[in-house]
Amino acid sequence: MRTMETESVSQVSDRGEQRADVILEAAGRLFLAPGSGRVSMDDLACELRMSKKTLYRHFPDKRSLLAAVLDRQFAAVDRTLVAAAEGAEEQPFDVRVQRFLIAAGSELGRIGAAQLATGRGDAMLRQYVEQRADALVYRRLDELFRDGHRQGLLSAPPELLSEITRGALERLLNSQLPHELDWTAADLLRATVDTVLHGAIRSADPGTDGEGLRALIPTARDDEQEVGP
Repeated sequence: MRTMETESVSQVSDRGEQRADVILEAAGRLFLAPGSGRVSMDDLACELRMSKKTLYRHFPDKRSLLAAVLDRQFAAVDRTLVAAAEGAEEQPFDVRVQRFLIAAGSELGRIGAAQLATGRGDAMLRQYVEQRADALVYRRLDELFRDGHRQGLLSAPPELLSEITRGALERLLNSQLPHELDWTAADLLRATVDTVLHGAIRSADPGTDGEGLRALIPTARDDEQEVGP
């Protein structure tokens, strides 16, 4: 009898977890969609073809649901950044920084972290997003620059590079520049990283001058015509 009761409770729990996952998936799709505006619990219930009573059985209010959505999204950000760091572990320092920042920019842009932190949602959620982005992205970036400084690879203070790069990343995520230039955000982030780092990173080879550095700045979409003399 006890075994049957245990199995019954387990089955109910499994179904509840599956339904919660379905709710979180849909909530993330609706609440974090670019330009989605204000999405209500009614909208979510309609999307899922569930009653609001069912939603509230799993999440007591919209704030707790959004917090759970963000937990899930930032867990994915964390996995991506860990994979990017591990994949570039044996690469030169500038490549390690580039890959980390491109991964970070892609992930933060995907979940709309910059928009959430600068005005979307209530104050508690904005603070939560800022704290999570700081812990997962910017502290790692700070440590990466400090590591480069310890190795003697940086000609500028790591704190300055962290501040510049953080500002550029956040600005780019909120910018209309990718649309205006008809470049992808990844193109612009790569150009930003190249501009900042190639002026700050000392070459590992003392005989290499600035001309030996391979530029990563993407070319414009429109072909430029050279003007003859």
